[in-house]
Amino acid sequence: MVRKLTEGGIASNIISFSLPYLFAYFLQTLYGMADLYIAGQFNGADVISAIAIGSQLMHMVTVIIVGLAMGSTVMISRAVGAGDDRGMARLIGNTVTLFAGVAILLTALLLIFKSPIVYLMSTPPESVLETRRYLAVCFAGIPFIIAYNVLSSVFRGMGDSKSPMFFIAVACAVNIALDYLFMGAMGMGATGAALGTVLAQAVSVATALIATKKLHLGVKVTRKDLEMEPTLFKGMLSIGFPIAIQDGFVQVSFLLITVIANRRGVTVAAAVGIVEKIICFLFLIPSSMLSSVSAIATQNIGAKSYVRARKTLLYGTAISAGIGFVFSVIFQFASKPFLSMFTSDSEVIRLGEQYLRTYVLDCIFAGIHFPFSGFFSAMGMSMLSFIHNITSILLVRIPGAYFASKLFPQTLYEMGLAAPAGSLLSSLICIAIYVMLKHKGKLDGKEG
Repeated sequence: MVRKLTEGGIASNIISFSLPYLFAYFLQTLYGMADLYIAGQFNGADVISAIAIGSQLMHMVTVIIVGLAMGSTVMISRAVGAGDDRGMARLIGNTVTLFAGVAILLTALLLIFKSPIVYLMSTPPESVLETRRYLAVCFAGIPFIIAYNVLSSVFRGMGDSKSPMFFIAVACAVNIALDYLFMGAMGMGATGAALGTVLAQAVSVATALIATKKLHLGVKVTRKDLEMEPTLFKGMLSIGFPIAIQDGFVQVSFLLITVIANRRGVTVAAAVGIVEKIICFLFLIPSSMLSSVSAIATQNIGAKSYVRARKTLLYGTAISAGIGFVFSVIFQFASKPFLSMFTSDSEVIRLGEQYLRTYVLDCIFAGIHFPFSGFFSAMGMSMLSFIHNITSILLVRIPGAYFASKLFPQTLYEMGLAAPAGSLLSSLICIAIYVMLKHKGKLDGKEG
C-alpha cells in the first residue's frame, strides 16, 4: 500500500517513518554481531577471524548496494508524490532489470577475485582457508542480498518503512537459528556462518515477494515495464552511483583508520575496535534520519511542496543533532561502563574512554550532515553529498587520525577528534551549499 508523506504533520511523518527504519538498521547490526558471538561459542580464533574479516567486507558490499539503490528510492518517491502510478510501475520494472544485471556482474567479479581479495585484506595465515570458504558462499549469495535491498528500496520509495523492518527481522531470526545448526550441531565453521547468512537473506526475499502480493501495493508491473529505458537508468544511476561511491569511500576510510590503530599495538587496536562498535550503534540515528529525510522530502518535491521538503530537512536535522548532543554528554560520564561490557582489560578500557569521549562528538555533526545528504539526494543532487563526504575524508578524517597517532602516541583523545572534525567540515559545506541553492531559488523548483 502506497503511503502519502505529503500530508499530515511533518514531525509525526519523520518519527513514524524513521522508527521502523531505525529498528531495521539495529537488526542489521545485530545480524552481523550474532555470527561472531555464536562462532565464538563453537570455534577457535581461525574461524572467528575469518568471519570478522569476511563480514566486514560483506558489510562494505551491502552499504554500496544500498547506496546505489537510493536512486530507485528517490525516483519512486518522486513518482508517488506526483501521483504518477504508470511512472512508478516503469521505475519498479527498470529497477528490477538494472539490479539483475548488477547482481550477475558483481557475483561473477567477486567470485573470480576471491583469492586476491583475501590477500588484500591482510588475512592471518591461520584464517585464509576459512575466509575463502566464507566469502565463496557469501559471494554466491550476492543476488539474494541485492534482491532484499532492492525490494526494500521500492517499499521505502512508496512510503512504507515498516515492511522492510519486518523482512530483516525474519532474516535475523532465521540467521541465528541456522548459525546454531550449522556452526554448532554440524560443526561447519565459517562456511556454516556464511550459509546461514545467505539462506536467511533468501528467506527475507521470499517474505518480501509474498508481501508484494498480500499488501496490494496498487501498482501493476507488466513485462513491458521490465524493458530497459535509458532515461530511467540514467536517472537512477545519476542519483545512486555518487551515493554508492561515497559510502564505499567512507568504509575504506574506516578501514584505513583501523590500520593506523593496529600499527600502535594490540591494546590500542582493541580499544579502537570496541569504540567503533559502540559508535556504529549510535550512528543508527543519523543513518535512519538520512533515509527518512530523503524519502519524505522526495515525495514532497514530487508533489511540488518545496516548503514542506525544506521543513522536513530542518526537523530531521534538529532531531538527529539533538539526540547526538545527548549522546555526547552521556558518554563523557558513562564511557567506562559501556566499554566494560566488551572487555575487562583496564588498559583497553582506559584508552577506550579517551577515544570514545572525543569520537562521540561526531554524533552531533553527523546528525547535521547526514540529513543534508538525504535532502540533496531528494533534490537529485547526490553528487553534492559525494563532494562534502570525500572532502572531509581526504582533508581531515584520514590525515587527522594519522598525524594524531604520530604526534600523541601516548593517548587516543586527539585521534578521536579526527572524525568529528571531519564531520564538522562536512556540516559547514552542507550549510553553505544549502544557503547558496536557496538564494538562487533552486530549492523552490526554480533555476534562479
